[in-house]
Amino acid sequence: MKSILIKNIRAVDAEKDFVSDILISDGKITSIEKNIAESADIVIDGTNLVLMPSLFDMHVHFRDPGLTHKEDVLTGCSSALAGGVTGVLAMPNTKPPCDNPDTIRYIIDKAKGTGVDVYPVGCITKGMNGSGLCDYDELKKAGCICISDDGRPVENAEMMRKALELSKENGLLVASHCEDLSIIDGGIMNKGETSEKMGVKGMDRASEDYITAREMILAKSADARIHICHVSTEGSTAMIRFAKSRGVKVTCETAPHYFMLTDKLLEKRDADYRMNPPLRTENDRRAIIEGIKNGTIDCIITDHAPHTAEEKADFEKAPNGVVGLETSLAVTLTALYHTGEISLNKVVELMCVNPRKILGLDVPAIEIGRKADLVIADIDRKWTVEPEKLHSKSHNTVFKGMNLIGKPVVTISDGIVRYDERN
Repeated sequence: MKSILIKNIRAVDAEKDFVSDILISDGKITSIEKNIAESADIVIDGTNLVLMPSLFDMHVHFRDPGLTHKEDVLTGCSSALAGGVTGVLAMPNTKPPCDNPDTIRYIIDKAKGTGVDVYPVGCITKGMNGSGLCDYDELKKAGCICISDDGRPVENAEMMRKALELSKENGLLVASHCEDLSIIDGGIMNKGETSEKMGVKGMDRASEDYITAREMILAKSADARIHICHVSTEGSTAMIRFAKSRGVKVTCETAPHYFMLTDKLLEKRDADYRMNPPLRTENDRRAIIEGIKNGTIDCIITDHAPHTAEEKADFEKAPNGVVGLETSLAVTLTALYHTGEISLNKVVELMCVNPRKILGLDVPAIEIGRKADLVIADIDRKWTVEPEKLHSKSHNTVFKGMNLIGKPVVTISDGIVRYDERN
């Protein structure tokens, strides 16, 4: 294994912010001090760059098995590394759904050697159809650490409550896609002024708010943990904050598009701006930012959801979802750090530390003896998102053509340089 010496780098984790040299040997950080004289196989000039623990995205769709024309584990991992991500939680709405040990093992085995830790999410219900609970003990033995029917809600509240009760016994995190399908009723974008102006059927925010409240009530009843996926509304954010103050064991996430963009983009009638939950209003966008700042929202994820250009060609009939692994850090820096909303330490907390902490994984830090899972970023670099240059099989990014500030340039996992934009 090659040693790596990073010279004169600004190192930032959740608690520290300092300038030093960093030496990496045998997969771990072995020295942190100024002017390290020791030679190394790889030397990186870190002047004007920032070193952080690598990102962990606890909400991605790699489409593998069964939908590999959109993405597969290998291309998904390549996209992750280009975004500074070395760990992901892969959602179960594959074909077949990830509701059995064989599929869990297939995904884990396929990811070996990529430099990305891929944790498959098991289904809450068999086939994700709500007809019965999966065998959680078997899923856990195969390597599962989280269960969800993400892509659709668990419609039966009692079934969801039973899953929460069982999660206390098996230690699996339950993550919920909060959507009431009867309220959505075929809507394709946020219901409001923009949808009415366009004459397009909307998705009422009551759908997300109602199931968010339901899940927290059920979690309180079961005295179990619940993780709320992709929070997008002012109402859900307020309810989660209240529930936390009342002792409910709830954590939650949001995605960069919810704190940077609004539903006015849908006026372009471009399906690349459609996802579920949808882009909301300016009031919602501001509420999400405040939720990040005050600690209501625990982590930033991407909900990376690849679809082909052909699938996205028809605005009203296209599937929901956008890719995001390669832009998540850049958008967070652009929208939150460079605007003065949060510090770099907070960025690390939201994107590196909290996701791993919620999942019970080893929490990274820039300290001697710690595993070298790191990202080097040029936080002041200005660049334009060009979809065709993304590493994903699919290029359906909501940030296409946008000018961002900040970009990962080197990603290291297990002490190995896995991505280096400089080459």
